[in-house]
Amino acid sequence: MEALSTLLRRYAAGAWRHRWLALAFAWIVCVVGWVGVAFVPNQYESSARLYVDADAVLTPLLHGLALDSSTVTELEVLQNTLLSRPHLDNVIAGTDLDLKTSTAFDRERLRKRLAADIKITPQSRNLFTISYIDVEPKLAYDVVQKLITIFIESATGSNRSEMDNAQRFLVQQIASYEAKLREAEKRRADFRAKYVDLLPGENAGVSRLEQARSQVGTLQGQLQDALARRELLQSQLHTTQPLLVTESEAASGGSPNSLAAAEAHLRELRLRYTEQFPDVVAARRLVAMLKAHPDAAAAPAGGTSGRTRSMPNAVYEQLRIRLVDTEANVASLERQVAAAVADRDRLEALARTEPSLQAEYVNIDRDYNVLRQNYEELLARRESMHIAEAADDKADKVRLRIVDPPQVPRVPVGPNRMLLVSGVLLAGLGAAGGLAVFLMRLDKTFYTTQDLRSLGVPVLGGISLLRPRVPW
Repeated sequence: MEALSTLLRRYAAGAWRHRWLALAFAWIVCVVGWVGVAFVPNQYESSARLYVDADAVLTPLLHGLALDSSTVTELEVLQNTLLSRPHLDNVIAGTDLDLKTSTAFDRERLRKRLAADIKITPQSRNLFTISYIDVEPKLAYDVVQKLITIFIESATGSNRSEMDNAQRFLVQQIASYEAKLREAEKRRADFRAKYVDLLPGENAGVSRLEQARSQVGTLQGQLQDALARRELLQSQLHTTQPLLVTESEAASGGSPNSLAAAEAHLRELRLRYTEQFPDVVAARRLVAMLKAHPDAAAAPAGGTSGRTRSMPNAVYEQLRIRLVDTEANVASLERQVAAAVADRDRLEALARTEPSLQAEYVNIDRDYNVLRQNYEELLARRESMHIAEAADDKADKVRLRIVDPPQVPRVPVGPNRMLLVSGVLLAGLGAAGGLAVFLMRLDKTFYTTQDLRSLGVPVLGGISLLRPRVPW
């Protein structure tokens, strides 16, 4: 602590010794600094506030129907790209800044200065400020006004440009996918036409081979049922009498001639009716049965001779008709089963010769379905693009409003001359102190007894400064 106090006293003594020179240097520094502050040009700031409002009705209405472009995201992109190189070039070309650049180096340096001096400050989600400071009030106003123009043009034209690019891309992709889809459809149709019997159908999803196998099983079941019905009808026909005795009377003569009576009755009916009349048909069948069974009209039991009259049995006739129909159905089913079995065997033989046919068709069908799905998705996107384009053209989806338009500044915002003058004064005092210390370091004067002791000689004491006595 004592050493520090001694050091401070030494510096204070040295500074006091050179006080007049240090004071003169301080005045020189201050005067030069104040003159420089006086020549610092005034700075003028021009600013504008923009408010961007997204339509609160149209945007939710089109959600999921048209392309949903986030307004907030677009504004953030615009704010971040407003100071891009092309926009800065537009600002330079649209203002008097273009007159201050003569070389590419000057233009690049001007771009960097503009990017650093232009301030885009967001105040809320939809409100932000654009400001610029320059030594010329009119130039500051022109820069801010040009930036607002660029921002509005970008906000209104970026969507349309992006939609045009996207629409051209969609048209190209749709044309490309349409060509691919047609090729896939042709390849799929040719493959199906070549192997139509082994591939599943379009709607049922069952192949012709599976249908043939199912048909064979169905026809075989129907044939078994028909054979069973035929056997049942044959057994019933064998147990049913073809004729029924309708009346019998005693006579002295011999047995009646039933065949002759039936023939006479048939001739009588033919004289009255056509061959297709039911009674004629029945009589003709009776004559045929009597010729086939001559003992059908035998004499009655008991030894008495009499005359009997027989009629055809209707049940027997119906059974015979049903039996004929059943036999025809059996024959038809046998032919169908034979044809179905032959078709099934042919398809099975063809399937054995093409083991990888199903896998190849699955690959072709999968490629076709993927192309068709992508094609339909592109068509849906194109329609959504049309709806979004109509919404942007015919409705104000995004509204830009200039809350505070830029003005030509009248009052400078800088520099802060009082602060600069105070800074120059402090700089002058510091320069004076530094000069005093520097001169003290160059001075060979001993200010304290410690300086003498540092020479290695004994020091008995020190004498303070004695002022000479004034004689008057």
